Amino acid sequence: MFSTRQKREIAEAIQQILRATAHPELPEGEINFHLHVEGTQPWSWADIHNNGAVANPVPNPWNEHYENPCLAFNTRGTLTERTTCSGGPCVDRPKHNDREATSGLTSRG
Repeated sequence: MFSTRQKREIAEAIQQILRATAHPELPEGEINFHLHVEGTQPWSWADIHNNGAVANPVPNPWNEHYENPCLAFNTRGTLTERTTCSGGPCVDRPKHNDREATSGLTSRG
């Protein structure tokens, strides 16, 4: 549902909000959390964990494409930068309803 960059920014903001509470039961270092965000469709969701819990995030090509429409899927299913993109929305973006392809990062993957 969100790009890797967006998830990292959301996680950092949550970390700051939690830290600002100064709650005595919170740990000194990084606060571990798991936020599950439901979208408008059954296949639209995201799991966001504290940044320290996801050392090597695996970008989801579909979510990255939403943030940068100049990216296109190549024949291997990975994203490549378009050279002909005008900066507007891509008209040939594939339609995809697969939950795995539209899901967010997992906590350990």
